[in-house]
Amino acid sequence: MEPATYAVERLPTGPPWRLWAEVGEEAAARQGVYAPVHSVSFGARGKIVIAPGDSRSTTLIREKCAGYCRGVDGRDGPNPACTGCGRAVATRIDDCGSWQTVWLEPDAVVRRPSGLPTAPLPDRADLEHAGHRVPPVEPDGSWSRRWEAAFGVAPAHLVVATGNRPVTLPAGPVAELLGHAVARRLPSGPDPRSVELAGPGVPVPRPRPDVLLVPRHPGTGEPWRPSDRRATVVPLDGGVWAYLTGAGETSPVPATGTLPAGVLRDDYPLPARPRYPLEPHGGAFRETLVRLPGIRRPELRGYRGATHPS
Repeated sequence: MEPATYAVERLPTGPPWRLWAEVGEEAAARQGVYAPVHSVSFGARGKIVIAPGDSRSTTLIREKCAGYCRGVDGRDGPNPACTGCGRAVATRIDDCGSWQTVWLEPDAVVRRPSGLPTAPLPDRADLEHAGHRVPPVEPDGSWSRRWEAAFGVAPAHLVVATGNRPVTLPAGPVAELLGHAVARRLPSGPDPRSVELAGPGVPVPRPRPDVLLVPRHPGTGEPWRPSDRRATVVPLDGGVWAYLTGAGETSPVPATGTLPAGVLRDDYPLPARPRYPLEPHGGAFRETLVRLPGIRRPELRGYRGATHPS
């Protein structure tokens, strides 16, 4: 989360957990899980996630700070307590491979006005601003963690939207960057489904493709939808979508060939480039896939089995 922002998770998250075999398919579906998983969350709905630096007046409960590696993974439930009353009010997560977050318990916190001026909520028009674009490569030359997460989520939606059929991606940065993730999750073969970008300032191509890659609203997270409500859309992180549709943007993947004669580069040192393809975040793919009701369709039975950890 960016500083001074928050998001609300409407589905259950965190402990207590119950094994899938004990819960059953229908009870799991009521919790928002539609494919077999190791365990199903029966935690609170409506938890509020914030950046750790935005939390105040709390202290960690040492005996509830277990973690897998060198941090806290939240397995023991709420672990920071209010310094005033001592009540556990949130779950801090900062273990290796995890987003650093603080999840506030909805029944333990109260919303109060800060007295500061209210910042305008981001709107779809912000997607067209250059500052909203999220570059795919970090300054140190590694792939953006936000892109890794976005390219874990989008293929999960593509699996359900296409019914496990081959797809063709738009030529250019979309195919070069998303192609590796799609190739790992969807089959190749004849009769592919066409995929194109669409959204604010990017009209739906004609003839209309089978699937539209559209941005999420930067404030609400809701996917953009064209006037034709019959269109099948796959939501994409708004900042990632803005980069892919930005005028003049090119792929960070090195291109073959040489510069034209007489053209000299003026950027030194050369920009950092990752040495490996952009890998989608496996956890983001699985967590998204099991929460899509369409995964229960018979043609996706193979994916249902693959979501259950061995």
